Amino acid sequence: MARAFEFEIGQRVRVVQQIPRLSGTMTTRVEGAVAAFGQSKTGSWFAHSEDKKLWLDRVEIVKDDGERVVCNLDQYTRVEALGVSA
Repeated sequence: MARAFEFEIGQRVRVVQQIPRLSGTMTTRVEGAVAAFGQSKTGSWFAHSEDKKLWLDRVEIVKDDGERVVCNLDQYTRVEALGVSA
C-alpha cells in the first residue's frame, strides 16, 4: 500500500473500508474529525521488521457523537477528505 495518507488534525474525513468475502464485499464507513494518524506497531510477535513488530498505517477518528474509532488502513481502504471540523 502506498503511504499517501496525509491528514491534518481536525480535518473531516470519511474512511471507507471494504472486506472481500466469498459472497460479495462488505463495506463500512466512518465519518468524523482526524484526532491522530501515522504508523503504529501491533502486538504481532512473528513479524520480521523493526522491533520484531508489524507496523500498520492507522487513523483515529472522532465521530460527531464523540466516539473515537481507530481504523487500520490497507489496500481496501479509501479515505475521502470532507473539509475542516467546526
